[in-house]
Amino acid sequence: MLYTNNTEKLLGLQGVNVKKIENNEKRVLIYAELERKKQKCPCCGESTDKIHDYREQTVKDISAFGKLIALKLRKRRYRCERCGKRFFEENHFLLRYYRMTNRLAAYVIDKLRDERSFTGVSREVDISVSTVIRIFDLVSYPKSRLPQVLSIDEFKGNTWGEKYQCILTDPVNKVVLDILPKRYEHYLSSYFNGFSREERSTVKYFVSDMWKPYSLVCDSWFRNAVPVIDKYHWIRQVVWAFEKVRKEEQKKLSPELRKYFKRSRSLLLKRYDGLNDEQKQEVNVMLYYSANISRAHWYKEQLQKILVLNDPSAAKKALIEWMDDTEDSELPDLKYCANTLRSWSAGIINSFFTPVTNGFTEGCNNKIKVLKRNAYGYKNFNRFRNRILHIFSHQSA
Repeated sequence: MLYTNNTEKLLGLQGVNVKKIENNEKRVLIYAELERKKQKCPCCGESTDKIHDYREQTVKDISAFGKLIALKLRKRRYRCERCGKRFFEENHFLLRYYRMTNRLAAYVIDKLRDERSFTGVSREVDISVSTVIRIFDLVSYPKSRLPQVLSIDEFKGNTWGEKYQCILTDPVNKVVLDILPKRYEHYLSSYFNGFSREERSTVKYFVSDMWKPYSLVCDSWFRNAVPVIDKYHWIRQVVWAFEKVRKEEQKKLSPELRKYFKRSRSLLLKRYDGLNDEQKQEVNVMLYYSANISRAHWYKEQLQKILVLNDPSAAKKALIEWMDDTEDSELPDLKYCANTLRSWSAGIINSFFTPVTNGFTEGCNNKIKVLKRNAYGYKNFNRFRNRILHIFSHQSA
């Protein structure tokens, strides 16, 4: 009896009588049955102690001591003397229709809180991939409430026939709110229409990139919110414009100089004041060979000086002047860039007056890429959504 009690405590299965234990190099098999007690008929509610027959079932449990653990459970079937219903005894540790303990199912769900694949977890716990997926499909996350700062972005999910999916986050509290299957205006409008006007009015900042549907959604559904264009997204427009100038000018140079420019492109993109003397000399050599690169580099440097200004009002004034000067330049790529920034000037200027960015959201997108790569993609969007929310719910808890 002492042996049984100690084994019960070790296994964490109270009310189970252990009859025998078989142990080999890889697996421990525990023969057990539940204590006999009266059962309530699920059909008529009558109590009965009449046993109809016994059935044996092998039940997998969490591995321990470096070995796989399984229970050989001898299950009773009772018969109701009033209505004749046959039914299995009530079991507190076994999921219905599953051949594993509740804690093994909980263990599987917990293991799926990082970017590993269903296949990786199935190998670790020695159950099939389809069973791991079936367990995870028990997990579901409802729609979250809207925060004061709402960040929206897209990532390449390739799920449900759509190339891009949409992610909503609270960048201040580092919470992933929801994953949407599409990023189009009509779908986003339908989604946000599901929130009350009062809840939408609580959103103070709407942070996004330069995707037009996001701007339209903000104007239509978040009229009290301040639109903010994430700095990374509008600054890279200038970087891309400068790179186009550099690439066009490189084509005019000799093969040796083209290789030199390509190897040293990172120096051209860095702030000139942050370079050492040797690096500045290398940049000066490259600027000497092309007047267009030199002019584009000057505009890029002027913008970088604006970005480090501590006074938002001064930065706003300097940025407007920069756009005016750049639009008058003789560089088509820079002029196009300046026109683009002017069309988004309201959200760009607001980015100087708030420290909120899409940095947290972009970090989430990187984790999602790892998850998708490990799984070789997801076809089922709902499963993909729940998997993402499951990962980040653990991190934000």
